[in-house]
Amino acid sequence: MTKRPGRTPVRVLLTTSSISVEPIVACTRNSFGESTVSLGTKAPNEQSNVFPTSEVGSTLKPVILILPNVEAKPGSGRRTARHGGKFNAIGLMPPGDYAISDMIRSPYLRELTLGVAQACDEAGATLSLINGTDSSRASTIRKALVDGFILGHSADIELVSSAKRRRLPFVILESDAGADVNSIRIDGKGGALLAVEHLAALGHRRFVILSIRRTAGPPIVHMPFTAGRMITAGFQFDRQRLDGFAEGLAKVGLSIDNVPIIETTPGDPSAGAVVFDRAPEATAILTMSDWQAITVLNEAVRRGICIPERVSVVGFDGTSESARTVPPLTTIAQDIVGKGKLAAAMVLANDRPRQIVMPVKLLVRGSTAPPRS
Repeated sequence: MTKRPGRTPVRVLLTTSSISVEPIVACTRNSFGESTVSLGTKAPNEQSNVFPTSEVGSTLKPVILILPNVEAKPGSGRRTARHGGKFNAIGLMPPGDYAISDMIRSPYLRELTLGVAQACDEAGATLSLINGTDSSRASTIRKALVDGFILGHSADIELVSSAKRRRLPFVILESDAGADVNSIRIDGKGGALLAVEHLAALGHRRFVILSIRRTAGPPIVHMPFTAGRMITAGFQFDRQRLDGFAEGLAKVGLSIDNVPIIETTPGDPSAGAVVFDRAPEATAILTMSDWQAITVLNEAVRRGICIPERVSVVGFDGTSESARTVPPLTTIAQDIVGKGKLAAAMVLANDRPRQIVMPVKLLVRGSTAPPRS
């Protein structure tokens, strides 16, 4: 769409939605100490059986963004005294084939976007979301009316090259793209190792891994002996987490080659069903995102499976939703909002390139316990 002369960009209101499922299941113990499952009904306005009713509303947070969508022209736009940019805007592109709506649906991307938006608010700048599903996204990088970019990954060399050619500041998230490029990532391998060590210390030895599929499509099931090949594929941060899982399993005498790995898009509601159907003997589920873990909790509810009495689940990211699930999700936590703020600050400052590794920590909550004997 071509911008008319003198026209102000439209303010767009984007809202989120919670995970919606049917019955509410409560796991309790009877007088014999056995776990029992009781079904209830949800209130008409309740959207999730994993989140308590009182918490559902607090997860629906609107984000107001200004989305310019016209080609950049030399000398156009207004300058800001804060950072001297022409357009007073930052472009944010998610990792993989994510649409703009996914950036609002995904708990991780929503909090990351919030952090970037807060930094933009403080700097008096605006935020442009770039659609990751657009096949011409490299062209969008070349034309976007922004003063810098935050890229969700470095796997697409064309994207990085396009950003470099514009000679604008940019930051790559969850990848190390070299000493001449700004990057921020977490210690993904260390976090994955913590997750396995926690479950192994509880006594678990039968694992299944939920890995992230970076292209649209149904779950892909990699049964034992194919896992080693997966560690060499995918995005850099996916490989790091798989490598951490592999190291943790090796410490207790297990091989990741003997562990089923199921690739799913993070919010795929069928992920939990595939896990329970294809790896019914597993007592511990390792995931690569809280969003994946929440789909597992939802499926457990539908099947009347008690968590953690029947199976333990560990998430990854430490999103705010992970503290509100029933039971609260044990997860590998990172400062997602802080990461977004830092990325935006690095773009706005336009200083010499830095490579930052942010720490993670294990948050032990109610979704993990020793396996049943």
